[in-house]
Amino acid sequence: MSTSVVAPAPALRIGSLTLDVPVVLAPMAGITNTAFRRLCREYGAGLYVSEMITARALVERTPETMRLIAHHPSEKTRSIQLYGVDAPTVYKAVRILNDEGLADHVDLNFGCPVPKVTRKGGGSALPWKLDLFQDIVESAVRGAGDLPVTVKMRKGIDPEHLTYLDAGRIAEAAGASAVALHGRTASEFYSGQADWSAIARLKETITSIPVLGNGDIWSGEDGPRMMRETGADGVVVGRGCLGRPWLFGDLAAAFTGSEERHRPNLALVAQAFRRHAELLSEFFESEERGCRDIRKHVAWYFKGYPVGSEIRSALALVSSLAEVDELVERLGDAPYPTEGAEGQRGRAGSPKRVVLPENWLNSRELEGDQRERLTEGAGDTSGG
Repeated sequence: MSTSVVAPAPALRIGSLTLDVPVVLAPMAGITNTAFRRLCREYGAGLYVSEMITARALVERTPETMRLIAHHPSEKTRSIQLYGVDAPTVYKAVRILNDEGLADHVDLNFGCPVPKVTRKGGGSALPWKLDLFQDIVESAVRGAGDLPVTVKMRKGIDPEHLTYLDAGRIAEAAGASAVALHGRTASEFYSGQADWSAIARLKETITSIPVLGNGDIWSGEDGPRMMRETGADGVVVGRGCLGRPWLFGDLAAAFTGSEERHRPNLALVAQAFRRHAELLSEFFESEERGCRDIRKHVAWYFKGYPVGSEIRSALALVSSLAEVDELVERLGDAPYPTEGAEGQRGRAGSPKRVVLPENWLNSRELEGDQRERLTEGAGDTSGG
């Protein structure tokens, strides 16, 4: 792996926020809760965004939503991603965050590709309707007051229905403080290779606010490389940090010109895994629930390391921190496996047809009763 020295990256300014390191943690459902954000922050620096929150649930103040938007006192910049398909509801949700001092930054989700969201006209399907997209961004900016509002989106629905350049222009004109582009369409899901050239085209189009690039940031070196190749002002990291919270430390080092990188042996990975389980137990206020949640992280943390199937299976069934302690003590301190622990994380999937509302692609504007039929999808959805 190359560890060439690069010139330190400039600070990233997003509205009133200044990031010493131009790195943002992408919202990921069931992943970027307070526990994971705290863990990543212990290794590096940047802006750490919450899980995706539905605007309607926030307006209705559902108990789970109010718990998810709560931040630990150590989180000095509180960043919340909202998803909505109705401008008045988004406005009310952002007003709550602003008026009650619950956030320092609001991100709007227009990138989620999962069917339960796109079939409702939300996520990556929504920017196709230019009037609806503009209404939502303008409403969020109006409700935010001095809080910076950013937009996260994909290239479009599929190669024949690209939306990112139009959406970028609209977001800029509507007062967004930055736009972030995942270099894939909704139909690509997470398959193939992210199209960084689209990020470069967006950067050429948007001139007054920062443009952030998302997609295939797997190592510390990838961050500066994306910025060199695209002209982006910062990078957004999603799947690359799964089981590798120290990626934020590697990116911070790379952006400051340092060759230092985290190459943890198995014992250090086990420590991080255990720390994650501890933070999850605190977040859920339940050791059993926290340990249940850490189970899905097992394959990501120990990717490439010599951990036998018996211990992997046992880790995927833990229900207490004592069980975690007993199992990680048996792992040993095998050295860092280089390439085996690096590269793509999570399921890439394969291209698929995007599920959309009826007649959605007939026009770039809402038609007939489409607005009335829009409802928020919910559930285990990604930030895009």
